Amino acid sequence: MASPKAKQKLFDLDQANRTLPLVSRIVDDIVRVNGQIWILHEEAEKLVSEGSKERAEELQDQMQDRAYERAEFVDELEKIGCVLKDADGGLVDFPTRLEGRVVLLCWKRGESEISFWHDLTAGFRGRQPVEGLEFSS
Repeated sequence: MASPKAKQKLFDLDQANRTLPLVSRIVDDIVRVNGQIWILHEEAEKLVSEGSKERAEELQDQMQDRAYERAEFVDELEKIGCVLKDADGGLVDFPTRLEGRVVLLCWKRGESEISFWHDLTAGFRGRQPVEGLEFSS
């Protein structure tokens, strides 16, 4: 028998902002590990072009290890209830409700608090200020 789909967590603005110290640390780890993956990828590509296939394979194994590590951090974010949108820049969305519809509170690494939201289909470019709006969980 199939289990029912887990209910999506919704945040109000205060709840989402209270998670930021933890979310920020996890996102810092994701960005760090993602950077390591890119460096290893570039080094492996260079070694392949130079004919050092064995060393390139070692680097690919290291890339796989970093990818598993990144996936564990992403799982941590998902357990909190937020969604990673960009592993390079550290962009995270928090589902919320605004005027009866689900929208996303939007936070980017380096921002001190959540100051923007966007519709589900709008994405980062559609960010709008949260000021004066009531978000509910």
